Amino acid sequence: MKKKIFITGASGFVGSHLVEAAQNLGLEVHAAVRKSSLIKDIEPAVNKFVFPNLGNPDELKSLFENEQYHYIIHAAAMTKAKDENVMREVNVGYTDAILHAASSSDMPLERISYVSSLAAVGPISYQSDQLITENSPYNPLTVYGRSKEASELMIQEKYPNAPVSVFRPTAVYGPREKDIFILFDTMNKGLDPYIGRSPQKLSFVYVKDLVDVLLQGCMTPQEGLQFYNISDGEVYSRYAMAEIFKEVLNKKLFRMHVPLGLVKSVAELSQRLYRNSSKTPVIYPERLSELTAENWGCDISRAKLNLGFNPQFNLEKGLKESLTWYKENKWL
Repeated sequence: MKKKIFITGASGFVGSHLVEAAQNLGLEVHAAVRKSSLIKDIEPAVNKFVFPNLGNPDELKSLFENEQYHYIIHAAAMTKAKDENVMREVNVGYTDAILHAASSSDMPLERISYVSSLAAVGPISYQSDQLITENSPYNPLTVYGRSKEASELMIQEKYPNAPVSVFRPTAVYGPREKDIFILFDTMNKGLDPYIGRSPQKLSFVYVKDLVDVLLQGCMTPQEGLQFYNISDGEVYSRYAMAEIFKEVLNKKLFRMHVPLGLVKSVAELSQRLYRNSSKTPVIYPERLSELTAENWGCDISRAKLNLGFNPQFNLEKGLKESLTWYKENKWL
């Protein structure tokens, strides 16, 4: 008999890769999506679609007890919002509802993997002689990061002994990703832009490595509540991605450094112009702080030790596969 897994955010970038990987492991995949979600691409990897209200613990408990899940991966999240309270309602409230329902349900649950973010912790100094660890103090720079910090603190306070693995991935890239793709699209036009001239230490994780460790987080025996920082284990300069892009696509790029002061002025103006809009601008002060942060290098030794995490893709290998996909699917 197949074991059952419940995956939220299944129609998103990470979620779409998650359902495929779970199906390949022989699990019975139940995907939690909205009725408005585009599901055509993931239909082959999903055994059953469910449409729960993720903020309603009673509805979730009924679903859990009816379906008898062995594993839960909570990957759904709100990444942009003008109202910080709305973002917390989703990123903290939904997480609380799922954990409450799971902990009070009569089902064969073995473990939950919760997808947080390295943004919850925030960056460190460029000069730091250490990497970001699971015990680094919280210093988030954005509304999203603060909501993920709040969700982690909520879990520690309300579910300190629950079978939960909290994952903090760094910047995730791979086929179907749309945010970092904007940079690839810009490079494809021959431009290689940077904000200011200060050096940076950056980290990345390929989506296939991330979903593999999320599934291991469900299936590997662990003690109580655990936290894991996730990257490919390397630290890169701010120019590494462009150098690989040039090599893979045989492109010549014009490197340009836009003055930080100019971008700050644009970010502040954009925020004022959008103050009465429900949408967020492309660049705004908090986002600028995150984009120009000095050091996102993180230590993944705990995930290696506890879960046997062994990233298969460094940035060069992962980008080659990603860019090939973007070309074949006519994104580039």
